[in-house]
Amino acid sequence: MILLYIALGGAAGAVARYGLGGWVQDRAGFAFPWGTLVVNVLGCLLIGFAVRYLEAVRLAPEVRALVAIGVLGAFTTFSTFSYETVALIEGGAWGRAAGYTFASVLLGIAAVWVGMSTSAYVLQARP
Repeated sequence: MILLYIALGGAAGAVARYGLGGWVQDRAGFAFPWGTLVVNVLGCLLIGFAVRYLEAVRLAPEVRALVAIGVLGAFTTFSTFSYETVALIEGGAWGRAAGYTFASVLLGIAAVWVGMSTSAYVLQARP
């Protein structure tokens, strides 16, 4: 049964990634993969918050799997990040590729930390 929850969450996360990533990219232009960067950093923030919060409020393992593995696992995408980095390198945009890699890793780590810290704060404020 847990696989069904993960699959349903994955479908929702993939659709959300496609929608938000495309929306950001359309507005930012195509010289830099802003859509994937925004989605991945937001996904890191959300997973940092969700994992700690969902554990603390003691939701069923199926719900935690639906959100963390399904929705957020499908929402972020390391393979797209890797492909876009290689595409920038192949296009001779070494500086952009380095900037994208640096920004993705540092912002991703920072976003997970902020998400976890925010979750801890929210949990302390609960009655």
